[in-house]
Amino acid sequence: MTVGIVFFDVDGTLVSPGSSSSFLAARFGHQDALDDAESRYADGDLTNQQVSEVDALAWRGTSVATVDRWLDDLPVSPGTETVVAWCRAHDVEPVLASLAWQPVTRSLARRFGFVPNGGPRVGEHDGVHDGTVAEHFDEFDKRDRALALARDLGVPIEHCCAIGDSRSDIPLFEALPSALALNAGPAARAAASDAIDAIDADDLSRIIPWLDRWLRELA
Repeated sequence: MTVGIVFFDVDGTLVSPGSSSSFLAARFGHQDALDDAESRYADGDLTNQQVSEVDALAWRGTSVATVDRWLDDLPVSPGTETVVAWCRAHDVEPVLASLAWQPVTRSLARRFGFVPNGGPRVGEHDGVHDGTVAEHFDEFDKRDRALALARDLGVPIEHCCAIGDSRSDIPLFEALPSALALNAGPAARAAASDAIDAIDADDLSRIIPWLDRWLRELA
């Protein structure tokens, strides 16, 4: 029986510092361009769709298998395994709610036991990426896909919480009664019900006391 759902952001939350896209961009050879685009997104100067198109173009000609191998080395915050284990021990689904590319969320699901749920998708043909965006996915899709999963699992919104750090988390934060801003900027902190400062969040397992309190309040 699923008691509740914790929705985890990826970039800036599970992957920090930097982002999964920046990690991959270093291998594709366009890290500076991607970092600039992501910074402009964070400032509100570019849309998520525009950033995705800049990023996807560099994937052209790279095989799906190659990207999957690279992602096996994606650095993830210490304590991630401990937090997923806490979720499983308490019948709470650990779900990825992120604007990270679908290969990223699939990789994290395979490595740690998260449930992947959405994300943008790079086009591919015969196992090779073609440089197009086959499916766009923005912060509102992130919220809507999370709420749809909760409905599908029969979990009331009151039994869901979200953990994230940035502009892309705000619509989901605003839709849920409980949200934790982790290493977050001012806008995300304002939208969340609680926050943990960066100095206290170098290990993801430091959120477990907050999760314990959240779970007790569901009873």
